[in-house]
Amino acid sequence: MTTDTPVIQIKNLHKAYGALEVLKGVDLTAPRGHVISLIGSSGSGKSTLLRCCNLLEDSQQGEVIFKGEPVRWKGDGHYRCPADAKQVLRIRTNLSMVFQQFNLWAHMSILQNVMEAPLTVLGRDRAEVETAARGYLEKVGIGDKCDAYPAQLSGGQQQRAAIARALCMEPEALLFDEPTSALDPELEQEVVKVIKDLAAEGRTMVIVTHDMKLAADVSDHVVFLHKGLIEEQGTPEELFGAPKSERLRGFLSATQPA
Repeated sequence: MTTDTPVIQIKNLHKAYGALEVLKGVDLTAPRGHVISLIGSSGSGKSTLLRCCNLLEDSQQGEVIFKGEPVRWKGDGHYRCPADAKQVLRIRTNLSMVFQQFNLWAHMSILQNVMEAPLTVLGRDRAEVETAARGYLEKVGIGDKCDAYPAQLSGGQQQRAAIARALCMEPEALLFDEPTSALDPELEQEVVKVIKDLAAEGRTMVIVTHDMKLAADVSDHVVFLHKGLIEEQGTPEELFGAPKSERLRGFLSATQPA
């Protein structure tokens, strides 16, 4: 793989739940070191597209390519699924997902939460993982919360712990699914700062967000999805500064604060 090979490539992706077609032929490219934001109304397909990227959802048609390596499939249509479980695990461990709801283990300390996957999934050395985990918790600003439990943390702190957990897998890319939408505005800013810092480091990220300011500030490329298709895409300056499509103009005016 050359450095020019995108970390994630999606080609002509179709995804349906029964008769409901959610993605109707979508292309997406996440080059190394770029931040791609997916925006659009509820039901536009953006979270589904993100989940198809790391194979949490099976698609019926189209290609998912990780670092130049296509996912191998078996079966057709609604019966299509990945053919190689080891390939799926390898891709998933390289694409760390941060969910809207933090999904931390309630019975484990924050440090244990961050260490769990590198130890159990990657089989890494415990002392090395602990050093890395403490470093990532410092990085996201909650190094003093290692021994606390999730219930003792605010929502913003829990989401930052979830980001540290994703980073501890040393992934090729980070996938964020509405990382701030469950938070109060004040706590949201703590998480936005961490995401901006990660973007400034040149990490590859795909972010589904309702926060247009975040998308404008951190993205190299913004994709506006409407009813399962890409309606418009381009730089933040193009999409937010001079939207071409009527639908995007309507969406942006509806998301502006009153």
